[in-house]
Amino acid sequence: MRGILVANSTELPNRPRPHLKVSRNANGADVVIAGLVEGSQGPLIQGLAPRVVKEAEERFGATLAEVAVRAGGKTKLGSTVVLPWSGNSLVLVGCGAEGGDDENLRKAVGAGARTAASLAHETSLKVAVDMGITSPQQVRIAAEGALLGCYKVPAITANPDTLEVSTVTIVSNARGAKPELEKARILADAVYTARDWVDAPANVLYPKTFAASARSWCKDLEDVTVDVLDEKDLVRSGFGGILAVGGGSAHSPRLVRVEYAPRGATTTLALVGKGITFDSGGLNIKTADGMYTMKSDMGGAAAVLAAVGAVARLGLNVRVIAYGCMAENMPSGSAWRPSDVVTIYGGKTVENGNSDAEGRIVMADGLARACEDEPDYLVDISTLTGACMVALGNHTAGVMTSSAQAADTLLDASEAAGEDFWELPVRDEFREQLHSDIADVKSTGAREGGAILAAAFLQNFVTPGTEWAHLDIAGPAFNEGKPHDYTPIQGTGFGVRTLVQLAANLAD
Repeated sequence: MRGILVANSTELPNRPRPHLKVSRNANGADVVIAGLVEGSQGPLIQGLAPRVVKEAEERFGATLAEVAVRAGGKTKLGSTVVLPWSGNSLVLVGCGAEGGDDENLRKAVGAGARTAASLAHETSLKVAVDMGITSPQQVRIAAEGALLGCYKVPAITANPDTLEVSTVTIVSNARGAKPELEKARILADAVYTARDWVDAPANVLYPKTFAASARSWCKDLEDVTVDVLDEKDLVRSGFGGILAVGGGSAHSPRLVRVEYAPRGATTTLALVGKGITFDSGGLNIKTADGMYTMKSDMGGAAAVLAAVGAVARLGLNVRVIAYGCMAENMPSGSAWRPSDVVTIYGGKTVENGNSDAEGRIVMADGLARACEDEPDYLVDISTLTGACMVALGNHTAGVMTSSAQAADTLLDASEAAGEDFWELPVRDEFREQLHSDIADVKSTGAREGGAILAAAFLQNFVTPGTEWAHLDIAGPAFNEGKPHDYTPIQGTGFGVRTLVQLAANLAD
């Protein structure tokens, strides 16, 4: 059952991860990854011991860089070429110009690892990354890129492909690298987990099984408590938004609350994630093409739940509380309707403008509940609007915040994590569009500026004065195109790294 999902199972498998280590050499590797950088005099090899390079030049009768270029290799970031290497393979990956930043290194190693993983034909592979890595931080960055690049979408098949990368070795002499290697392993494991959740079909991952898998992910972690509210609990506590959205489905909704509270932590970070395990659009039903990828509409909940598990495993001294707002939005005789008025947790009422704008409704419940924890910083994250994809494309997420300071806090974390966000303003004209004649607020307004309008709606459920950031990850959370750098097809796990970095920045 390696990397395999089972249709209609109540549990997701514990998939194996590549073993990670650091070594002074690449001995024993089946595939070696090195860099091809653009120097002042042309392409240069980045990494590999001088002895190894000399042996290659004697074998090929030319410099290794020349051989790589003749074989189609380029210095363009993420391009790869494979050369025979002492009975095995050498992957040379483009790194751009000399002196690139951490994210370039992460992307280059990720691209090399993806190519290396594709070379597994008869057995699992041992892969070494030999790219002139000299510092503990570079070891961590390279390890992150390699592990993320090795990811494979879990398959549901009678004949599973068990070929994969079994070991990743980072070649470096850097002292103090092992703790950084462990950080990379924990972070990559969290991203793998989020990807697995997003990739799972909706008949495998629905609110009940998603909640059970989240509980399993956090099982036995020190200072962590997990609470799962089922349909009856949600009714008793007044979570009218989640109940309304989930009311049309045979799969009842859930609210998962995971709290990591290490002794002595004085800062609280609250995370709220949209967990729509399948979005048909409800009675405002989507087109067939628009519905196909909607198993991914729980990418926000996947990010916050994976992130809190990583924060606990890293032992960061910050209190983190994550909420996964889980429901399946389906049309039926019990489905909520446009023009219905829904009472959100805490008492505010919402006039439903469109049942396909369901994400903001479950998030309103989560935000209202999270504010009771009196967080120092509050983040919500969701695959919320197609409008954000129109504005920013498929590789950049939108961020909308309560203040310039809140924006700086989030963007500092995202930059360090290597995830791309762009700030959008939340102005009063958007708030004015949400007027309702029958409820406290309406859920929809004009089409123009739809991503900002959604953020303006959500801010109604954030306690004034709370430092708050809304992250719309509709574009980068699910890759419908070709894989690139360390990004696979389907679920990307986008947001996990930023949330973990944010927790690290806020830690005491």
